Amino acid sequence: MVKLRAVKSIWIPERQDIIWIDCNPQIGQEMRDVHPFLVLSPGIFNDKTSLVIGLPMTTAAYNADNPFAVAVGQVKKVQADVKKTSYVLCHQPKSFDWRMRGASSHPLGKLNDTLFADVCDRLNQIIQIK
Repeated sequence: MVKLRAVKSIWIPERQDIIWIDCNPQIGQEMRDVHPFLVLSPGIFNDKTSLVIGLPMTTAAYNADNPFAVAVGQVKKVQADVKKTSYVLCHQPKSFDWRMRGASSHPLGKLNDTLFADVCDRLNQIIQIK
């Protein structure tokens, strides 16, 4: 009898995924430390280059008035056992080497199509690619 071994699938971030990424080192007004990050680049790019292009996310309340921040739902903050609104910061596009920074999947999983379209529209207001 031949034993079959399960092949462990290799995780690669995909477009619309929310991942954890370490933003350090940081300079000036950039985010620092580990944050959720919305992936904009497609998986094939992320795999081939080890880079991921996307937007950082935060629960900082002052983003409620930020015209370039998109509220994408509430997350439970473990430390305080309260829910806070999570914002995608469309004015801070970044690329990171996700492998070297030890990126991992975030419990929020994937941003839904409607919110992802809103994020892309808001980003396009800044960079005007369309």
